[in-house]
Amino acid sequence: MKENVDSIDSKIIERANALRQALHHHNYRYYVLDDPEVSDAEYDRLMRELMGLESEYPELKTPDSPTVKVGAPPLNRFESVAHSVPMLSLDNAFADGDILEFDRRARKNLGTEDKLLYTAEPKMDGVAVELVYEGGRLVMASTRGDGFTGEVITENIRTIRSVPLVLKGDGHPVPERVEVRGEVFMEIERFKALNTARVDRGEQPFANPRNAAAGSLRQLDSAITAKRPLDIFFYGVGNMAGVEIDSHWETLCLLKDLGLKINPLIRPKIELPQVLEYYREIAEIRHRLPYEIDGAVIKIDSIPFQRQLGAKSRSPRWAIAYKFASIQETTRIERIEVQVGRTGALTPVAHLQPVSVGGVTVSRATLHNEDEIEKKDIRVGDQVLVQRAGDVIPEVVKVIPSTRTGKETTFEMPNDCPACGMQVVRAPGEALRRCNNAACPAQRKARIRHFASKGAFDIDGLGTKLVDKLVEKELVHSYADLFYLDVTTLEAMERMGSKSAKNLIEAIGKSKKVPFRRFIYALGIRHVGENSARLLEENYRDLAGLMAASGAELEAIEGIGPEIAQSIAHFFGKEKNRETIRRILESGLEITFPEPKAEKKSFAGKTFVLTGTLPTLKRAEAKAMIEAAGGKVSGSVSRKTDYLVAGESAGSKLDKAKELRVEIIDEVRLKELLQS
Repeated sequence: MKENVDSIDSKIIERANALRQALHHHNYRYYVLDDPEVSDAEYDRLMRELMGLESEYPELKTPDSPTVKVGAPPLNRFESVAHSVPMLSLDNAFADGDILEFDRRARKNLGTEDKLLYTAEPKMDGVAVELVYEGGRLVMASTRGDGFTGEVITENIRTIRSVPLVLKGDGHPVPERVEVRGEVFMEIERFKALNTARVDRGEQPFANPRNAAAGSLRQLDSAITAKRPLDIFFYGVGNMAGVEIDSHWETLCLLKDLGLKINPLIRPKIELPQVLEYYREIAEIRHRLPYEIDGAVIKIDSIPFQRQLGAKSRSPRWAIAYKFASIQETTRIERIEVQVGRTGALTPVAHLQPVSVGGVTVSRATLHNEDEIEKKDIRVGDQVLVQRAGDVIPEVVKVIPSTRTGKETTFEMPNDCPACGMQVVRAPGEALRRCNNAACPAQRKARIRHFASKGAFDIDGLGTKLVDKLVEKELVHSYADLFYLDVTTLEAMERMGSKSAKNLIEAIGKSKKVPFRRFIYALGIRHVGENSARLLEENYRDLAGLMAASGAELEAIEGIGPEIAQSIAHFFGKEKNRETIRRILESGLEITFPEPKAEKKSFAGKTFVLTGTLPTLKRAEAKAMIEAAGGKVSGSVSRKTDYLVAGESAGSKLDKAKELRVEIIDEVRLKELLQS
C-alpha cells in the first residue's frame, strides 16, 4: 500500500490531506459546536473533491476519512447510544441529469427495465433525530451523531409539543418497538422572534433556524429547550418489530396513524417525470413556506427494492437529495458604502467579492445599521457568510473571525450626509441616522424611483440611471415633475434618442390612470407599505377625505397602528406635500377606486388568528375561506381579535387568547360559522 501511495504525485497527497483536515474541522464546527464557518455549498464542494480524489486514487483513502462518516463524534457531555440501523446521509444531486442517472443506475442494479415509483418529500433544513417507542411509549431519543452513534436527548425531545409521548392505536395495533426518524426544525417567524429576544438580552443571535434548532436540542437543561419553539416532521423508520410493510409511503401513513407528524407536501408513488415536476413546484413555493427547506428527498417507494439496493458506506443507494442552489455563500467584504434612502435614512452597504448565491451573482449586501455592524463585529476585509432568501436584498449573516489576517479595518458611520454634506442625526430610540435635508439629491432620486416602481405608478423605462440623470440635470425636482416632461426636453439629454424619449413619455401617459392604493403607496409616506395603502383604500372613497383625516381617525382602522397613523397625518399636513399632490392631479391624473361591495359578508369586520395544525384544512385554505367571507386573518392575537381558530399543537397564541378572553374555536366551528 505504501509503495502505491509513494507513486502518487506529492501535491495530490497534500491536497487530499488538506481536504480531510478541513472537512474534519468543518464537521466539528457544524455537528459539535453548531457554529459553521462555511456555507453548505462550500462544504459540499470540498466533500465532492475529496471523494473524487479517493475514487481516482483508492490508496489515499484512510479509515478516518470524512467520506466514511456522516458527521463528527458525539460530545462526551451526553450519554451515547448506538443506532441499530445506521442513520446515513444522502448523496446530493444538483441537476435533472443527476436524477436521471440515479434512476438509470437503480434500475440497472435491480435488473429491471420497468419504471420505478418514487415518493418525494421536501428536504427539511433541520436536525435529524431518532425516537424509540416501546409498547407505544417514548423511551429514548437521540441525535444522528456520526450516523452510527448519537447523543441521548430524550428529555429535550419530550418538550417538543408535536412529539407524542404515547402513540395512538386507533384501529390498528401499535408496534411493540419502533425506531422513528424525524427532522427537528424551527419556523422562520418563531426563529426571528427568538433572535430578537436574545439580542434584547445581550446574547448572541443564532445564524439561522437550523443552528437555533441544533443549539436548542443540545441543552443540558431541558427547561431551556422547552422555551424554544421547536417542531418536527417524521420521515422514516429504523427497525420496527412485528409489522411488515412493502412501501415507503405506507410506512409514512402508518406513522401518521400512530400520531406522528409527517410533512403534508409529500408526493407519494410518482414516476420520474413527476419527480422532476415536484422538485420545480417546491422550489417555486419554498420562500412562502413557514420553514426552511433546501431541496427534495427522492426515495424509491418499494421497500423490497430498497433492501435489494442496500447502502454504501455513507449513503443508501435507494434515495438521493435533489438540492436547491445554496442561499448562503462565503465571500469577502471589499468596502462599505453608505446609501441615503427616500426618507433620509443612512444605510451601510457592503461591497463584496462577487459570489453566486441561489443562482444569482451577489456583489452587495445590506448591513442594516451601525448597531448591526457593531453587534456582528463586521470589518472591511472580513470573510463573511452571506445569504439571499426569496427576493430580499442579500445580507451578511456572520463574520468568520478565524480567517482574519490583521489587515481588516473597522468602519464608522459618517456624521455628515454623503450625498449633500448636511449633518445627520440619530433620534432617540432609532437605529438609523437620518439626513433631514428635504432637498438632498439622494433622497429625491430614491423618492422618484419609488414613485415609478412596479407597485406604485409602474412607469416602464424609468430606471435608476435615467432617474439619476433627470435629477442631476435639474429636470426633475419631485415626482410631480415627471408628468410635465416632454419629448423635446428628453431628446436633448445625452444618450437619449427620439424613440426612447417618445416611449418614456408614452409610458408616463399610461400611468396617469392609477388605483387609489397604488397612488398612496407611490407617495412614499414613511411606514406606509402596500398593505397599509390597501387598508386606506378600503376605508376612504376619495383623496380629500384621507388628506383631512386626523391621526386618531386613522388609528381607528384595523391594521393601522399609532406610528403609521401619525406618519400619514404628518405627511398630508405639510403644505409642500399637498402642493406636490395638487400638481400631480392637475397633470390629468385619474385615480380609480374599487367597486363598492354589493353585499355585507358574514365575517365583515371580524378578525381571525390561526394557530396549530387543522385536521383537514391547510392554513392557506382556511385563510382564503375567511377572507372570501369578508373577514381578516391576522398573525398575532390582540384585544381586537374576534376568534382564534386553534388546531393541533397550538402554541403561545392559544395562551394569549385565553389571557385576553378571545373566543377560541376549532375547524368544525369555523365551518359552521362559514355556512351560517
